[in-house]
Amino acid sequence: MTTPLAVVTGGAGFIGSHMVDLLLDRGFTVRVIDNLVGGRLENLAHHKGNARLSVDVRDLRVVTPGDALFAGATYVIHFAGIGDIVPSIERPSEYMSANVQGTVHALEAARAAGARKFVYAASSSCYGLADVPTREDAPIRPEYPYALSKYQGEQAVLHWGHVYKLPVNVIRIFNAYGPRSKTSGAYGAVFGVFLAQKLAGKPFTVVGDGTQTRDFVFATDLARAFLAAAETSHCQEVFNVGAGRPQSVNRLVELLGGEVVHVPKRPGEPDCTWADITKIRTMLGWEPLVSFEEGVAAMLQNIEYWRQAPVWDPASIQEATRTWFSMLSGGVA
Repeated sequence: MTTPLAVVTGGAGFIGSHMVDLLLDRGFTVRVIDNLVGGRLENLAHHKGNARLSVDVRDLRVVTPGDALFAGATYVIHFAGIGDIVPSIERPSEYMSANVQGTVHALEAARAAGARKFVYAASSSCYGLADVPTREDAPIRPEYPYALSKYQGEQAVLHWGHVYKLPVNVIRIFNAYGPRSKTSGAYGAVFGVFLAQKLAGKPFTVVGDGTQTRDFVFATDLARAFLAAAETSHCQEVFNVGAGRPQSVNRLVELLGGEVVHVPKRPGEPDCTWADITKIRTMLGWEPLVSFEEGVAAMLQNIEYWRQAPVWDPASIQEATRTWFSMLSGGVA
């Protein structure tokens, strides 16, 4: 029997590499496409498929019967793009190029190759300051260019499904965490910031009073959701994926253990993110399996991964988020 082939764009990155692991465990041959701007080679240590690294999805050129990188693909799982929020306010055109046009290039390559399913990694940031728990039919209110670019990529995916009949599904990711999350120089997700601070013996920089909650979902649970969205007969669907159990930043600090300093709350950030996951539970039978406590323990076991990550403090955070405060609140903090 022929081994099925899956193409994972951004497969050397955080969630993408966990996707690769799961597909390999399920017997797929996996072809990885990654430009290694955000991804890391060591994330693919167990990969035995056909990795095409230093390839940007925006550089894909479609040829009949499809870009050679996509030829024979059963599934295309599209993670490639830029994921940092703060720099998107400073470099919006770059985000539109990578997250919208890059998605269009991947869609066209998948369409030409006759892929049986294209699954897009969207972002819950499209909801903005949403009512919670948040359903898939909640109003769309992107607060910054990253959120807008990911939503426009999502619109392109659904449009290709509608016009070109490419079988597509969309996963709106809430607050992803797990081993291999980014260690780049951009100020970003709380886990990477806190783990680097813990390694350096520095206090955790808690935004506001720390009572804000986030719907943290573990990377391996996310990978299972993407595979379920690929394997289902349902198409043209949008699914929220979170754990459905928001956790406070203060609870994270308690589990990590360490001192705290507080930095100002940023405009445009919700007090709570909380995915209503009824739809994916009902239609795909997916359930989160990793508890928050288990997930944080796994992060601590892999803490050395963040040894070379930047160590943020209140002063450097203030400088990194200056444009954010200026653009979204009308005044420089």
